[in-house]
Amino acid sequence: MFYLTEVEDHVRVEPKLFGLPTIEAVDQQLRETYADYYNRDLGKVVSVIEVLEVGEGVIIPGDGAAYYSSKFKLLVWKPELQELIYGSIAEITSFGAFIDMSVMRGMIHISQTMNDFVSFSKSNSLLGKASKRSLKAGDLCIARIVAISHKGDEPKLGLTMRQPGLGKIEWIQEDKIHKQKEEAKLAKAEEKAVKGKSGGKK
Repeated sequence: MFYLTEVEDHVRVEPKLFGLPTIEAVDQQLRETYADYYNRDLGKVVSVIEVLEVGEGVIIPGDGAAYYSSKFKLLVWKPELQELIYGSIAEITSFGAFIDMSVMRGMIHISQTMNDFVSFSKSNSLLGKASKRSLKAGDLCIARIVAISHKGDEPKLGLTMRQPGLGKIEWIQEDKIHKQKEEAKLAKAEEKAVKGKSGGKK
């Protein structure tokens, strides 16, 4: 889930930025500090939106940098259980696939890629035995977050595509068309049954 978050913190501005106006120096330092930044409570920082306030600077003896009490706004993405995500397959492995969500990656175990017996093919794709469906790098997919582990620098996201409305975009469209055909077929059969009953009455 994406959030706009206001943060108050002391920003350590390095000496190389001292020639800039203070607010610009703080803004540039924040963009360097929060590049590829992840925190379990805050989430993954996507962008520094703006610097709202900058207080007086303080210099600590023995440290050439200046510290500014600042208030700033961040755009962050915090993964949540059961959240739907959209992305492209970045990598196929013998045990599953990795989805690139642009903000971070998630992993789909081979058993969670589709409702079928799935195998890893020599053409570097995952193939469904009965459905003949294939999953390869570059495919656009919709998945659901079913596990989040916070071990390491970034969270490890476990995903599934074995639920209605999930999977490769083409599969979702195929399933929708199939469902519409089945519903039309059922409606036609019901209509025929009603006509048969009314026709049989005297």
